[in-house]
Amino acid sequence: MSDSSELPKSEKEEEVTPEPEEQSDDSSEDEAAGDTDMDFLRNLFSSALGLGSAEKVLDELTLDGVARYINSGKCKNIICMVGAGISTSAGIPDFRSPGTGLYANLQKYNLPYPEAIFQIDYFKKHPEPFFALARELYPGQFKPTICHYFMKMLKDKGILRRCYTQNIDTLERVAGLEGDDLIEAHGTFYTSHCVSFCCRKEYSLEWMKEKIFSDDIPKCDKCSSLVKPDIVFFGENLPARFFTSMKMDFPRCDLLIVMGTSLQVQPFASLVSRVSKSCPRLLINMEKAGQVNPMMGLFGFGEGMDFDSDKAYRDVAHISTCDDGCLALADLLGWKAELEELVKKEHTKIDSQDAKEKASENKGATAKASSASGPPEPKAEE
Repeated sequence: MSDSSELPKSEKEEEVTPEPEEQSDDSSEDEAAGDTDMDFLRNLFSSALGLGSAEKVLDELTLDGVARYINSGKCKNIICMVGAGISTSAGIPDFRSPGTGLYANLQKYNLPYPEAIFQIDYFKKHPEPFFALARELYPGQFKPTICHYFMKMLKDKGILRRCYTQNIDTLERVAGLEGDDLIEAHGTFYTSHCVSFCCRKEYSLEWMKEKIFSDDIPKCDKCSSLVKPDIVFFGENLPARFFTSMKMDFPRCDLLIVMGTSLQVQPFASLVSRVSKSCPRLLINMEKAGQVNPMMGLFGFGEGMDFDSDKAYRDVAHISTCDDGCLALADLLGWKAELEELVKKEHTKIDSQDAKEKASENKGATAKASSASGPPEPKAEE
């Protein structure tokens, strides 16, 4: 499954040197990146020398085995890694699927190449295509999916440590995950900032929405520079919190659930190798992803997923849509009715709120039109 509303720091991007004005003056990101390199080297030598434990935690490498492990009470720190596949059933297109993906349908914006719409240098010179696209895909026009609410249930049951998402659609927040529950690796529409390094004034989701739907290019009230949603464009750094949080979270993880991502975009994809060697990893996706490169495996660099080899002991692939996979797992856990009721209740609440907002907008438009037409002329006395 292709990654979607995900704005990656891709393999190509690694060769791009961000402009100085985009660099953070917070040294924590550089330090975290350095630690990441050291962790990689330690893992590399550990694998090559056969060091470290490889305890088998699951009694069976199936969805049933994962469910039994969760129900055992031993699983208390679940991390979810999610990509575009969890939002496609909400109507949000992914980026890369041939014919139907976002990149395949951008001809109307006359871009030099599809990725230009998410490149920071191109955006600063030609912001119009991005904001035209934003009108089509703006957060608030879609409802969270079964998969989103499954993660909310994990939180409510006290076993979700964190959700690491590549998506920028904010549906995790709409479903009830809060700021501390989330690492929005590729940024978010939830806040926006002036692009000027000397200003950086922050703006809210509602402020940006008003600008976008009034066909205005958002400009800073303070310095008149462009204002951009806090999503990570090609040529920008990932949020510093991504690097600092992963150092704390992944060593404590006792179940990694990966959903709706092809695990091709770095550095997000490399997170699967940061859990302990005994930590089970479940992939719910339309195809297998993140597998060990056979050539790398020959040299002992086997940190990717291993679903099928004779040495497989912790990785489970459930091939289905993310919603169907979450429903199947919820059924095995005895949560299916609860999950379906949660989805029904929350969708009804969203529909009701949308109806109220539309009624209010229509009332305001009617009052405005009536005011513009002026008061009726008094009748002349006979």
